[in-house]
Amino acid sequence: MSTSMSRFLSASRLTLVGFFVFVGLTASAAVAQSRVFELRTYHCKEGKLETLKANFRDFDIRILKRHGIESVGYWVPQDPALASNTLVFLLVHPSRDAAEKNWAEFAKDPEFVRLAAESLKNGPIIDKIEAMYLDPADFSPLK
Repeated sequence: MSTSMSRFLSASRLTLVGFFVFVGLTASAAVAQSRVFELRTYHCKEGKLETLKANFRDFDIRILKRHGIESVGYWVPQDPALASNTLVFLLVHPSRDAAEKNWAEFAKDPEFVRLAAESLKNGPIIDKIEAMYLDPADFSPLK
């Protein structure tokens, strides 16, 4: 094989390898960017925050995970006006469609239905739920 033919084949291989690396990185970025975050704020009935926290601690997080809903973190506000009745948490889903599907499955989960009913024996826990789906900004360290 001639030297020029050998150089051409080497250059072609490098170009092909570069193309596949680019495609792989692009596909990985697309997968990472397809995740959607969900910020949820639960406003509890007076005196019910500890019951709600116990539900999440004891079974909700485990059941959420079983349905593809990943917990990122849970917080109670420092503001005294909110601290006694508010739980804020961040979830991550593979996509918005997956989030909606997973929430529907979670709501029908027999274990969740049974445990939630037990926790409501002393009356309702939640007064209001706020939920917002979020896409990370291009400069966000969490994507």
